[in-house]
Amino acid sequence: MTISCLKCKKPAITFIRYSGAHLCRNHFIEFVERRVKKDIKKQGKTQDDATFGIALSGGKDSTVMLHLMSEIFSKHPDVTLHAITVDEGIIGYRETSIPIAKENCKKLGIEHHIISFKQAIGSTMDDIAVLHDELGECSYCGVFRRFCLNRKARDLGVSKLVMGHNLDDMAQSILMNFVNGDMQKLARLGPHVRVQPGLIPRLLPLRLIPEKEVMVYALVKNITFHNAECPYSTRALRGSFRAIIDSLEEKTPGTRHSIMNSYESIKNLLLTQYPLVQLNECPACGEPTSQKLCKTCLLKQRVIYGSVSGCTSTER
Repeated sequence: MTISCLKCKKPAITFIRYSGAHLCRNHFIEFVERRVKKDIKKQGKTQDDATFGIALSGGKDSTVMLHLMSEIFSKHPDVTLHAITVDEGIIGYRETSIPIAKENCKKLGIEHHIISFKQAIGSTMDDIAVLHDELGECSYCGVFRRFCLNRKARDLGVSKLVMGHNLDDMAQSILMNFVNGDMQKLARLGPHVRVQPGLIPRLLPLRLIPEKEVMVYALVKNITFHNAECPYSTRALRGSFRAIIDSLEEKTPGTRHSIMNSYESIKNLLLTQYPLVQLNECPACGEPTSQKLCKTCLLKQRVIYGSVSGCTSTER
């Protein structure tokens, strides 16, 4: 039996379990785009001459985000979009995604920039992985990626850095920080309403869109993306939190939204409890940091010399 769309008589292509709605192709696209546009406005006013830097890996989330940003701001002649791809140096993984990122940028007429770990850090992710450090590859990669994105975005004069985190990512991050008791890090979770010199604030257009809906949107819009998992992600602790939230969502649809809504309700309190720290310039690289050396430089030292005292402290 063909199931009809909730809003029309056309065949439904998907079921939104947490709302109980069956939607056809057109109404599903409208459902996604309406929420993204509304949330972008909620995350702060866009200046007429804004310059956005879009973190583009070539995967489904960042590529969908690239297309949505182009769709939303293509009629704003003074808004500039730049796509920034970080090449971590993972053989068999990143070199297959970069051509896809380039092709999408070419199709949309968006300037594409690449910054590599080798260029900015001096080592590739593959170089770091062979050390078998107890911190795990993702600890290095996350810090170095933030460093590369922030530096490139600042060089391009970007006013906001657009990240592809979806609702699943956000719910996992919130839960991880609660479990770890890291309220300061939770207070710093984007989108950023407090801007500090040298740090580009984040915009998260997909933060209310579940991962499955991002995938469906990419498919119905015929968006080409890189569909592969990082070979180093198997060691990441995030996978355990993903499994927990997926299980809860299966039993109680809407769990991810509840986690996000709970965080939103206490975010102002967290910002009051944990005010901005005074940042200084890292003497080694010039990046802003609250420590004597920034987290990136501490981890670079760890790669070169081995374990460095204090290298697990947070930078921002």
